[in-house]
Amino acid sequence: MINTFEYIQKYPLRTKQLLGISYEKFTDLVDSAKKCHEEEQQKREQSKIRIHRRGGGRKEILSIPEQVCLCLFYLRQIPTFEVLGISFGISKTEANDTFHNWRKIFRKILPASLLEQVGIRKVI
Repeated sequence: MINTFEYIQKYPLRTKQLLGISYEKFTDLVDSAKKCHEEEQQKREQSKIRIHRRGGGRKEILSIPEQVCLCLFYLRQIPTFEVLGISFGISKTEANDTFHNWRKIFRKILPASLLEQVGIRKVI
């Protein structure tokens, strides 16, 4: 089964229907979100007390573009996290955690009007 990110890579003209933005805007958003995510990671690393070497622990299942796609797909389609996880080949818990982590970053880089809908619907 092809996941949603692979689908929009294969058919970029359908990105607007699935995510609500064009493929070009999606790639721009991924670039700015990746930059903001890396800055957040650096801030956390500076204040973190390390017990294990850097790079230890569980690796992320989805790449950053896939995580951004997951978040946009949720905002556009509002599926359950079970369905969202199935669409991206991960568990519902991982889908929930990924969405909520990226929502914080989107609040910083996107205009407030685009994210107001999320606050109104009371995301759990």
